[in-house]
Amino acid sequence: MVNVLTQRYPALGFARYRRYWFASFASVGATQLIMLGQGWLIFELSGSALQLGVLGAAAALPNIAMTLLGGVIADRFDKRIIMMCTSLTTTLLLALLAWLDYSGVVAVWHVLSITALISLVSGLDWPARVSIYPQLVARSAFMSAVALNAFIWQSTRMAMPALGGLIIFATSDTWPVFALGAVGFFVMFAVIAGLRVAPPDAADQSPLEQLHEGIRFIWTQDLFRWLLGITFIGMFFSQSYVQILPVFVDLLGSDETGFGYLLSAGGVGSVVGTLLIGGVQKHRNLGGIMLGCAALSVACLLGFAAAARLGAFYPALGFVFLSATFASVFMITSMTVLQLTVPDSLRGRVMGIHTMGYSLVPLGGLFLGAIAESIGASLAVVVGSSIYLLTIGYVYLQRDDIRQLDGQTAFSPASDSTKDDGVGENAPA
Repeated sequence: MVNVLTQRYPALGFARYRRYWFASFASVGATQLIMLGQGWLIFELSGSALQLGVLGAAAALPNIAMTLLGGVIADRFDKRIIMMCTSLTTTLLLALLAWLDYSGVVAVWHVLSITALISLVSGLDWPARVSIYPQLVARSAFMSAVALNAFIWQSTRMAMPALGGLIIFATSDTWPVFALGAVGFFVMFAVIAGLRVAPPDAADQSPLEQLHEGIRFIWTQDLFRWLLGITFIGMFFSQSYVQILPVFVDLLGSDETGFGYLLSAGGVGSVVGTLLIGGVQKHRNLGGIMLGCAALSVACLLGFAAAARLGAFYPALGFVFLSATFASVFMITSMTVLQLTVPDSLRGRVMGIHTMGYSLVPLGGLFLGAIAESIGASLAVVVGSSIYLLTIGYVYLQRDDIRQLDGQTAFSPASDSTKDDGVGENAPA
């Protein structure tokens, strides 16, 4: 079984990556739990879709502001030390939120403030996470490392929201969710503290020059500029429906458990999409498939909005599953293309900017939440999804370089700038 796994996913054959990967389950699972807990707690305290949007802004704006600096820091300093500091800080912030919630004194401003601080810390953490792979695995195993990381996010998105919903339902409280989140990030801290990775080479540029270099690279490379553009627009206008999902729970006549099931349906769909990716990554019509899946994800999201308006819970659940499946194919495939194309020396900055797309999900929740207050949640999703669909259509018709992307050449690994000595911790098992 071990041989089969390491042959299919070579990154698991590297001891450092294995430890990092298993620890990431704890911290990413914690992230999924606290997203659910924060949304449910804010809705309980305020009952407002707009406040859910404000929560989204608190989770997004500090991260976006810090990520640009975080990418520079990830390229200049020891990524292990960065992740140790961010994991421990997040542990303490979540422990504080759990205590405030448990003691019954928690207020909306407490949740928003702690969410903003965690978002600020994540702006340093995420660029280090997505750029550390070359120090954990050899280039030949790099694609599998990216896919395995995606599996962590999708599988925890599948399981943790349902677990969180059951915990909230069973305890009639949200503080246990935040306490478990603190434990998850402490596990990540403890594991990272035991890793040893080589520090980056000394930079001969100032931080401002490095930041400018990363932004200039993205702007001058059509592939990066357009794929990042599609990702950012989709996250802000379409995928941000997740941020106002508690409103849809009300429309569907469900409760905390239903909230968890809706989030988990998206997670199941994402896992299925991840499994389907292996069959399309080498396809000659990769660009068309990628854009087609993005469009299908929007069509299914429109179906979800219609089902929610009619109060049909199970059809809504099915549409969330299908939308997440198609969205996953686009997101993971496009990210892998970028990961295998970006030079290692720019990886922290460029992929750090890519992670800003995930911060646009909660920020887009502010946009959708404001519209939902006026015309309703279902119509808000229709408005946002239509903007994304028009963008996809424009790129398909006008950008031959994206539409005609060939999977047989797009995934050809770049030259290996990270040498593996084949011994010690980094040796294949």
